[in-house]
Amino acid sequence: MSRIVGHVRALNRFPVKSMAGERLDMAELDWQGIEGDRQYAFVRAANGTRFPWLTAREVPAMVLHRARFDDPAQPKTSAVTVETPEGATVPLRDPLLKAQLEAAAGEPATLIQVARGIYDSMPVSIQTSAGHAALEAAHGEPLAIDRFRINLIVESEVPATEWRGRRLAFGHGDGAVVQCADPIARCVIVTIDPDTGVKEPRLLRTVAREFGNAYGVYAGPARPGLIRLGDAVRLLD
Repeated sequence: MSRIVGHVRALNRFPVKSMAGERLDMAELDWQGIEGDRQYAFVRAANGTRFPWLTAREVPAMVLHRARFDDPAQPKTSAVTVETPEGATVPLRDPLLKAQLEAAAGEPATLIQVARGIYDSMPVSIQTSAGHAALEAAHGEPLAIDRFRINLIVESEVPATEWRGRRLAFGHGDGAVVQCADPIARCVIVTIDPDTGVKEPRLLRTVAREFGNAYGVYAGPARPGLIRLGDAVRLLD
């Protein structure tokens, strides 16, 4: 048994951890997550912790760099191009790009590629239009949803956190199924405006005070398949 609870409004893939991503009309979900998502990351070479990644925590301007696969259908083998905040278009492996990020971070970094994706926790993030609208209402102003770096945005009347522990199916036939898990705990990165790089600390306080520091829900693959823009989203019983 199942019932339709919404439709896919947006699909996002982030080739490079902490950089802006690319819009998709269709995403392939395998057992490791969305193909190509968070496939690359810069690692702080001298950092020996369990979180060695160079992210917008250290360099807020990373969110102003937009990364895309040159061959979107073949992310495992495709080169990646980055549009910089200055308007230049450069290869991800450009030594000058690496040097600029290192200078901003004040420490050396190394670019790595991991086929399974470099996730903080689980491979898929989901939010609904209702969940985002609730945050805007609590915060008292419109908010760019891109600052939350969500993979799947669903047009729905309920917050995504209500799907915790439930399965969602997308489309029909070859559609993917995901198992929703915990709400996504948020950090300082959501305070960074994705268009300007300017921080707004008050936003994180709103998320913490009004929503228990959670926005959206994590999910993992329950059945590999495709997710398409406009797909019906069914809640499985």
